Amino acid sequence: MMAPSQLRGDHSLVVYIDLKSPYAYLAIDPTRAMAASAGVAVDWRPFTLDIPSYLGSAKLDRKGKVETSRRSPQQWSGVRYAYMDARRYANLTGKTVRGTVKIWDSSLAGIAMLWAKQHQCLDRYLDEAYPRFWRRELDIEQVGVLESVLQDANVPTEGFAAFVDGRGRIEHDELSATAFEAGVFGVPTYVVADEMWFGREHLPRVAWLLAGAAGPAPDVANRSFGATAA
Repeated sequence: MMAPSQLRGDHSLVVYIDLKSPYAYLAIDPTRAMAASAGVAVDWRPFTLDIPSYLGSAKLDRKGKVETSRRSPQQWSGVRYAYMDARRYANLTGKTVRGTVKIWDSSLAGIAMLWAKQHQCLDRYLDEAYPRFWRRELDIEQVGVLESVLQDANVPTEGFAAFVDGRGRIEHDELSATAFEAGVFGVPTYVVADEMWFGREHLPRVAWLLAGAAGPAPDVANRSFGATAA
């Protein structure tokens, strides 16, 4: 298995995220605040979750009722709790987190992320895409919709469609496969020094590692870094 330091490469901090994860959404602002406090840049990378493999799948109709389901009662309990938990923390910062109507294939959104990153406009793309998706305003499986999001974020879009079908897809799939083989299984996952941490509750530990691990190691805590972190 690849060591975290190899996965990280020359970057001080790598963070894997997926647009369809509410936990990744809630981690964006506190991660930015922590990185700014530490004086480092965040290398955001897409990691497309295979949610049906461990939580089953379901689809809602237009009235919000379950139309199809391949979930056990235990899986439904886990999903309902996850959204309840996410909403509680979203409410603290005025964010909206509505349950999704189906299990989305977010790989195109990840490719759009790579495109925005290539144009040094990733933060603007994330700030446009995440809130709109969690308000149920985006069909992230449509290239044209994502192109509109990029345009709204002032990201150049000429060549984006070709990027989706070519180099972008290859890069996305290789990034996700490499991360999975190295032990990444969920988002947000932080890669710092020679360690890997899952969940924004570990931001104090990540900050401590970025500072050279000086002094006692922090425990899991609700340190905000300018925004609420679970």
